[in-house]
Amino acid sequence: MSDDTPKPLATGWGRLVQGNRVIWVVAIVAVASLVAGFALSHFVVSPSQAALNAAAPEGGPITVPVEFRELSNNVTIRGDVNFADSVEVKLETGDLGGPAVVTGQVPEVGASFVAGSIALEVTGRPVIVLPGDLPVYRTLRVGVSGPDVIQLKQALQSIGINPGNVESNVFDSATSAAVAALYANVGYPAPDSPEGTSDSIASASENVANAQDQLSAANTALAQAKAGPSQSTIVEQNNLVNAAERAYNDAPAGTTEKADAFDAWELAKVRRTEALSPADVSSESSAVSSASRNLASAKTLLAEAQQGALTYLPAAEVLYLSGLPRRVDEVTVSRGSIISGAVMRVSGATLLIQASAAESDAKLLEVGDRAMIAMPDDSEHGATITEITAPESGASRYSIVLEPDELTPEQLAQLQGSNVRIAIAIGATEGKVLAVPLAALTAGAGGESRVEVLGEDGETRLVEVETGLAADGYVEITPVGGELAEDDLVVVGR
Repeated sequence: MSDDTPKPLATGWGRLVQGNRVIWVVAIVAVASLVAGFALSHFVVSPSQAALNAAAPEGGPITVPVEFRELSNNVTIRGDVNFADSVEVKLETGDLGGPAVVTGQVPEVGASFVAGSIALEVTGRPVIVLPGDLPVYRTLRVGVSGPDVIQLKQALQSIGINPGNVESNVFDSATSAAVAALYANVGYPAPDSPEGTSDSIASASENVANAQDQLSAANTALAQAKAGPSQSTIVEQNNLVNAAERAYNDAPAGTTEKADAFDAWELAKVRRTEALSPADVSSESSAVSSASRNLASAKTLLAEAQQGALTYLPAAEVLYLSGLPRRVDEVTVSRGSIISGAVMRVSGATLLIQASAAESDAKLLEVGDRAMIAMPDDSEHGATITEITAPESGASRYSIVLEPDELTPEQLAQLQGSNVRIAIAIGATEGKVLAVPLAALTAGAGGESRVEVLGEDGETRLVEVETGLAADGYVEITPVGGELAEDDLVVVGR
């Protein structure tokens, strides 16, 4: 039979299924999914539903372990770190007579000045650092006096140079010699004497020599005048008197010759008296007095000329700074520049921390209290309170100054100019102690303190304790009525 024979058409449900096969497949899948979802809903529970369905756990204590630790109560403040007492440095250059040119010895930032240091070299001359509070306002030379002379003498004495009488305010030859020694110490020649000083000394010395010769001649004349007549004069006068007497005796009595001889005899005696009487030395004495005054005046002029040649201290060659040593923080001049204002800024060589605190905190602190400062690298470094100052009128915070313990150069560089946190212990335990949170303490019927300790069997027991320092939410405890050790669990809540 041929394959082209037509097949009979489906009838009834067969025809319905064959004609809508895709629809039936989709319907069967949907029914299967519905049945599977319904079944899973009885076995799969969401977390929220599980939480709702869960029963509440049984109540139990909340515990923390007993710790063995150090406790301290701290006042925490912040402070700025800088070198102390920063000041601008200006030089007195009015006496130079020309531009103040920096020629050398320019310090580097970070350099330290001590007594005898050279701050700068100006026009080839040193500016010597000396200790003192009074600023320079004039040149000091032999003969001047004042508080600045006393300051100079004290400064010289402080570096081991003897300036003479330190209590005297007069710049004398001993002070001049001390200044000369100062220049020798710093390696510079003393300043030159004013022009013409050597000629003045030579002229004054010649005047002194001439005055001495005049005085010597006047003294010789006075001595001769005071010596009286010589022996030959005495003999001569006595012979004249004796000759006149003999002539009188030899003259005939009652004659004119006798009378004339008597008159001649009397005259010889008068002349002898005049010749042998002390001489009038008033003119010679006046000459000596005048010569003495001339010599004294000549010596005064010579001393003045010599003093003018003694070493002096020009105003432009000294710089007084208080609180030495000093650290150079900034230099505003360089070699070859002309000074027209401040040349540098210096501060104390000690690094200090300037902080402030409220009155309530400041009242808990004392000078000498130890502190810990937080370093920029998160390490800690010790410090000591050196000053506590009450606020001025209108202010509300106390000023607190601290000095760090010895620092390395690296630590200095880290700290300078920074703002740091400072913790100052106002109470601390001596080493590690047993400590629990404050919440672990309860009060007994008699007011005693106690903690509730959880044992390994799940039961708790009360242990009476004595409390000590409380800090940072913890309190020091010492067991009194039972045993208590580190890591024991104490109840802090339920």
